[in-house]
Amino acid sequence: MTSPAIAVPYSELASPEARAFFPKMLAEGAKAPPITAPIAESRAFYDRMNSDRVARMRKRYPVAIRPETIAGVPTEVVLPAGGVATANRHRVLVNLHGGAFLWGAGSGGLVESIPIASLGRIKVITVDYRQGPEHTFPAASDDVEAVYRALLKQHRPQDIGIYGCSAGGILTAESVARLIHDNVPVPGAIGTFCGSLLDLTGDSSRVAPLLNGQGVPAHRLGFGDLPYFRGVDPHDPLVQPGLSPTLLARFPPTLLITGTRDMAMSSEVRSQALLQQAGVEAELHVWEGMWHSFFSDPELPESRQAYRTIVDFFARHLGRRGPDRGHAAPDRTR
Repeated sequence: MTSPAIAVPYSELASPEARAFFPKMLAEGAKAPPITAPIAESRAFYDRMNSDRVARMRKRYPVAIRPETIAGVPTEVVLPAGGVATANRHRVLVNLHGGAFLWGAGSGGLVESIPIASLGRIKVITVDYRQGPEHTFPAASDDVEAVYRALLKQHRPQDIGIYGCSAGGILTAESVARLIHDNVPVPGAIGTFCGSLLDLTGDSSRVAPLLNGQGVPAHRLGFGDLPYFRGVDPHDPLVQPGLSPTLLARFPPTLLITGTRDMAMSSEVRSQALLQQAGVEAELHVWEGMWHSFFSDPELPESRQAYRTIVDFFARHLGRRGPDRGHAAPDRTR
């Protein structure tokens, strides 16, 4: 479809706070280095952005943070300042940060972990997995599996949850696929936010950039544009688990989060449908007017709603004894 130039107002259904914040988000995004920028430049830019978010979050959500190496992988452990709730004494959440498999270590992981640890009164471990361009697939999946196997020595699988946003949401799905492939019991529940079981395609990959002031892209951003996936078969279900119904049937209950201005919305919507078709409990939440990784900014009412949704989902699902999952290799057909 082609159209002359149009003017699209911001959603009238979003919160007043979001309407006020949206121009600031656009201005900040305009300063971001392109995906092809030198990696040091991109990492410095996003670390400044995320460090500012961490400072704002810690004022609202008090936590204690300590570094810890688990199975040779660097992590940070985030604990609620008020202590872990009695119901969560044996539970743990693993966060896989976003950042295009290029940046986000450290401050990016804390942005995704602090409000969940504080509100949920639960231990959250954010993993500094290996990224591109220095490393390629499946290095990150290797690191997540190593940390997960170490946690299994102290926790039942149904007491462990894994979640992430953007690249972290994609990696969450890939990590579960890897666990199934390696005959390791899957976690009790997972969350794939602003990135899930499939490449970033569909309507939103074209329309969301338009709604966010960037115009319709001549070339959508996909896995093939990311150095981490250099040389990888895009049809491998360990890269895109959504391509294998057999694999998906082994997935645990899954929470999916996105927004109507998120480039990953179509991927999230389709991923939820595929999980449901495979018989998996899959819960999709879409926030009106919200952009990619919107809940990284804690001041928005929509962000607070997202935090509560995440906390409530894991509270409901961790510890449950579901069907035996995670012991069949995936088929490698589309």
